[in-house]
Amino acid sequence: MSDPHAVQPAADTVRARVAALLSEWDRDVFYRVAVRHWPGGDRVLPRLSRSANHGLLWFGTAAGIALLGRGARSRRAAVRGAASLALASAAVNTVAKRSVRRNRPVLDSVPVMRQLKRQPITTSFPSGHSASAAAFATGVLLESKGWGAAVAPVAAAVALSRVYTGVHYPSDVLVGAALGVGCAFALRGMVPTRDQLPAPGRPHADAPALPAGDGLVVVVNRASGSAEYAGLVRDALPCARVLEVEPDEVPETLEKAAADGEFQALGVLGGDGTVNRAAAVAARHGVPLAVFPGGTLNHFAYDLGIESVHDTCRALAAGDAVRVDLGRFSPGPDGAPFGYFLNTFSLGVYPELVRMRERWSPRIGGWPAGVYGALRVLRGRHPLEAEIGGEHRPLWLLFAGNCVYRRMGPTPGRRYDLADGLLDV
Repeated sequence: MSDPHAVQPAADTVRARVAALLSEWDRDVFYRVAVRHWPGGDRVLPRLSRSANHGLLWFGTAAGIALLGRGARSRRAAVRGAASLALASAAVNTVAKRSVRRNRPVLDSVPVMRQLKRQPITTSFPSGHSASAAAFATGVLLESKGWGAAVAPVAAAVALSRVYTGVHYPSDVLVGAALGVGCAFALRGMVPTRDQLPAPGRPHADAPALPAGDGLVVVVNRASGSAEYAGLVRDALPCARVLEVEPDEVPETLEKAAADGEFQALGVLGGDGTVNRAAAVAARHGVPLAVFPGGTLNHFAYDLGIESVHDTCRALAAGDAVRVDLGRFSPGPDGAPFGYFLNTFSLGVYPELVRMRERWSPRIGGWPAGVYGALRVLRGRHPLEAEIGGEHRPLWLLFAGNCVYRRMGPTPGRRYDLADGLLDV
């Protein structure tokens, strides 16, 4: 009878040899990096390594991407990068470092000028800085290839700096980076990127092709912070007429532009409120509407698959148009004209929150205005009294979406079909 345990000593010997070879390689690479002089490295890499402590470098980078990008894709890249970093940091510091208690490298071969003034006191394996850097860069890349390409070299430099300053072995850095990438993809599994979501339903409609914007008039709401985007429209569509007006002039300008027989299509550049008003005007006059995203959130444009001015310009040049539903409501029983909505109809705190955000966004920016508006509205409001089915009930919020909002995981709701004929109540 054979002994099933006879091969155990041989297996242990193989594992021991592999471990010895990896350890020897690790120390050899660490020594080679330590004794090699990198031009500018002694001045730059230690500072870069310190700047990444507690994720400060990456959170600052995320804020810069969100502010400088001026678009939904940039904001998503910033948020996903920061969230991926947070997940990687939690995984490394609560699980990985507690599981493998490896001592830090001996600094005898590392020049003093490279060594960090404050040496880390945690265990060496894996590198938390490398995990955070790789997670942030990968998260950004999954949402925006452009920003990802810009961030990746900085992330690689941070990872290198951990070996260069003598606080990690190369294997600590490699495994940490692999964990960071894995955490970014794990987050994508829980919260899909926009590219993973199903394409919106797009029932096509007949519309004229307007190369260079010939036959198009675009009304721009200056209060939406759209001046920069208006310049992009002029550059991309030199034959279009672009009218920049103040908020109180938007309704009249839209009516005149839609009624002018000189133009084949009406364009609008602004936020969701401006686009909603333009849609009602275009529907009454029976003209196609070209939507240019130029507000803070741009829900309708993004549900259409439009993320930039250039997306709309390409559709205009090709005559690519789609049909969408337009919600309608009656303001009351006194025979007032119908109102229309592209995104949502709501009662309660939400309309006041929108008004507060629109009031303050020109002064302090869209996102800060939204936070400020929420604090003001929720502090001083009480529920409405609504009659539903003959009964009077307190009502904080009534929400009716134009078409059905769907979610994948904990992602915000999105409409995949803008012509399904349904209300999401």
